[in-house]
Amino acid sequence: MFVVCGEALMDVYTGEWTATGMTLDARIGGSPLNVAQGLARLERPVAFLAGLSTDACGERLLASLRAEGVDTSLVLRSDAPSTLSVISVDATGVPRYAFHGTGAADRQITHDTLPALPTAARVLQFGSYALAVEPVGSALRALAARERERRLIAYDPNVRLNVEPDLAHWRAVVEQMVSIAHLVKVSDEDLGLLYPAEKPEQVAARWLERGVNLVAVTRGRHGASAWTGAAQADVPAPETEVVDTVGAGDTFQAALLTWLDEHDALTPEALSALGNASLADLLRFAARAAAITCSRRGADMPRRDKLN
Repeated sequence: MFVVCGEALMDVYTGEWTATGMTLDARIGGSPLNVAQGLARLERPVAFLAGLSTDACGERLLASLRAEGVDTSLVLRSDAPSTLSVISVDATGVPRYAFHGTGAADRQITHDTLPALPTAARVLQFGSYALAVEPVGSALRALAARERERRLIAYDPNVRLNVEPDLAHWRAVVEQMVSIAHLVKVSDEDLGLLYPAEKPEQVAARWLERGVNLVAVTRGRHGASAWTGAAQADVPAPETEVVDTVGAGDTFQAALLTWLDEHDALTPEALSALGNASLADLLRFAARAAAITCSRRGADMPRRDKLN
């Protein structure tokens, strides 16, 4: 079983003004939620570990997870509000973001309230801003460190400066998680923010020296790359008519983990043993899944039969 640890939220898009206010369109979001639901669609057993509100948005998020077949027994409910990411577009068409998450339910997990993991859990996937805000960040990072010798730890930084604008803090969190994780997937956009003076292959080499077994870097329309201590591969992005890139990176991560599961490679030793050809196959599978998501609107991730 996979356990995805992080956050879930509502992306709220502002619409037309009305006589008494304005219209709002709230959509289910959050990178970890997307990864969990992506794994479920790819027929992997998966549980979601996060804090969810008992408010209307929290109820909708919980219903979505259950509808996709995600195990919600590790979800911690509270009466704190749901996180809202409000997106508007100015007169020139440039999107503006207002993040409302201070004191929200997805930050309420502490060391003392972390649920016990099921014995079937083989892989813990961590990601996004939940690792960089408190108290949940400290609790999840401690969980990853505690479980490193028992379970595979996967990590996707998914840097969100509208949540935490301090890049130094993000670097500290990322470096701590890199010292723990066996598998790190990161976008070239995130690497550009975190380490502007280094090339992706330089960062990957440094992380591998610190103990990561597999590093994968997504490059958008330029494809993806991956490294182990002894192998390396690059693949181009599949040709697709891009409709919406929301959720593409999360789909890539879910597909990456799915391929590794299907090829019995979810151990540190198996990751390190992947050769050039296997790395290329892995990247092509994940890139194909991400391309399907990009061809549809609203983080609509593919099901397993679409990737045969």
